[in-house]
Amino acid sequence: MPTSVTRTRGVRATDLARLGAAWAASTVALIITGALLPGFSATSWWTYAAVAAAAGVVGLVFRPVLVEISARVGWVAVLLTALIGQALIMYVAIRLVPGIESTVWTAVAATWVSAVVGTLIAWAATAGTDDGLVTSLAGRARRRETVTDPEVDGVLFVQLDGVPFPVLQWAVRSGAVPHIRRWLTSGEYTYREWTPQLPCTTPASQLGILHGTVDGVPAFRWYDRELNRLLVANRPADARVIEERHSTGQGLLCDDGVSISNLFTGDAPRSLMTMSRVEVGRGSTRTRRAFAWFVASPNGFMRSLTRTVGEILKERWQARRQVKRDLNPRVHRDWTFALLRAVTNSLLRDLNTALVAEELRRGTKSIYVDYVDYDEIAHHAGMFRPESLAALDGLDRTLASLAQLAEAAPRRYRLVVLSDHGQSQGTPFADQYGQTLGDLCAELIHEQVQNVDASVEGLGRADSIAGDIASGGMTGKIAVRADHVLTKAQQTPAAGPDAEEPVVVVGSGNLGLVYVRGDRRWTLQALDREWPALIPGLAKHPGVGFVAGIDEDGRPWAIGSGGRINIASGAAEGTDPLARYGAHAARVLRRALMLPEAPDLYVNSTVDPVTDDVAAFEGLVGSHGGLGGWQDRAVLLGPADLMAGLPVRIEGAGELHRVLVAMLETCGQRATTKSRG
Repeated sequence: MPTSVTRTRGVRATDLARLGAAWAASTVALIITGALLPGFSATSWWTYAAVAAAAGVVGLVFRPVLVEISARVGWVAVLLTALIGQALIMYVAIRLVPGIESTVWTAVAATWVSAVVGTLIAWAATAGTDDGLVTSLAGRARRRETVTDPEVDGVLFVQLDGVPFPVLQWAVRSGAVPHIRRWLTSGEYTYREWTPQLPCTTPASQLGILHGTVDGVPAFRWYDRELNRLLVANRPADARVIEERHSTGQGLLCDDGVSISNLFTGDAPRSLMTMSRVEVGRGSTRTRRAFAWFVASPNGFMRSLTRTVGEILKERWQARRQVKRDLNPRVHRDWTFALLRAVTNSLLRDLNTALVAEELRRGTKSIYVDYVDYDEIAHHAGMFRPESLAALDGLDRTLASLAQLAEAAPRRYRLVVLSDHGQSQGTPFADQYGQTLGDLCAELIHEQVQNVDASVEGLGRADSIAGDIASGGMTGKIAVRADHVLTKAQQTPAAGPDAEEPVVVVGSGNLGLVYVRGDRRWTLQALDREWPALIPGLAKHPGVGFVAGIDEDGRPWAIGSGGRINIASGAAEGTDPLARYGAHAARVLRRALMLPEAPDLYVNSTVDPVTDDVAAFEGLVGSHGGLGGWQDRAVLLGPADLMAGLPVRIEGAGELHRVLVAMLETCGQRATTKSRG
């Protein structure tokens, strides 16, 4: 009991200190606003202090009402709340305090000016950290709900999308991620490497992690023989098809879990910004409510706005710096990527954290959230470039914020951090050899092919936000338009249902997929009979490491420029084309080839023996999908007791799923559910 009393007194003292600091900052902001803005003045600085205090009290009364109304109406109302909600609160406070002059319009202007000043003060006071965001979210988290089983530990799974284990290991040793380093050196946490399957993509890994199977996903996007069309995992309609094919109802999050910002639900009862559950005509009230709480705070909207603008400016400067320094490998970084980076590295990160904070407050047993910051930037900048490592540092701060927010939850939470795959880097195939993989195939078969190699992973993230926050009417139409733009970006002009090209070539990182249209899979012999130059031409190309397919007896083969290997028996003829890709290459390639959804041909790029560079079949400097480099070296970090007794080697997301389910059982969440074999 004394410990509990001491902790309560400490929390109250901290609350009072935070209130005092917020009041002082608001007062200073109003004083500066009065000096800058004509028509807004007070008789003394005490009057400004009184307005700041009154605005805080009025906000406590009116802000919940504004949030609830905007969450139920739609995201346009959320934005209006962000733009004018605090102005209305400020105007009411001004009317309540004598000795200050202002009109409605000067109150609106004063709100924006004071928000800017307040944001600068908060940034300076916290040295640019996320303390302001945590304070804002913690204030709501302290109004936590009660749970019926507080003795059961919750588990917060945080996915750091695309972070390779060697990169995180280097960051820990160099001190670049101080919070993770502190966890590890204290002995409370341990981390290790796990090996994703082929393909090393978010769809395959998340399906495996959340649903226990990696079957049915041969790449990030692929030609589906059953549907006779391209299937793209980050399109809501396609993500739903994929999940419905493989969900058993017993996914990782089936016991009172929530999925946040993922591709699939893990059979969670509730999902927020999850691609397979995004409904373009009707968004999520819960998502809008959490977002509204954040942007309706005095500096919340300004924080997101300034960080978004700052991220765009940083991206344009860093892109030009790469060109000026002639850094290689590199790719062209346009304004579209700058906007996507701003969304993923500021708005989406804050929104994810706000949603997780709400679930922690509710005491949700298991939470799985995906932060894509590092992956998105490394795709265009490279794995070790300053901007990518800065994103990793930002994720480290976010983990610290989540751990701090979890301390106020109604149950104890165990934090498990993982990445879904790693990354490799190198100059794209088309930049090195002057033609795309589709162009090469067309040249070898002397026919037109449908070539799909546009980079659209980030567009899907933006689409999930628009779809989940949007509601009916005009906002729903906007979300429909966004999904239509994404769909067009996924395809070439000839990619419609009436396309006549017999061959479909798809790029997925440095893994290429070649399909012949129709409902049957073509064997190596059938391809040789139809297009004799295709397989030899691909295998001999300097940018191709190996070509893989099955023969008429169903045996899987990998073919390179100097030889071939029967993957089932291990018998090689000439030089083994898989030798430079690691001891696990034959295992993961065989598994992928034997799936019915596999393409007629897998085409994997070369890997440089000195630099480990690969050549992506998309316009990306950092890529993942195939073999070579660090793309199949992923991270698993968790509490030491939960990490004890893990298998010596974790290979494939399906195996990792069983490890994570065992952690849930250890925490008491699956007393009646055994790990899936």
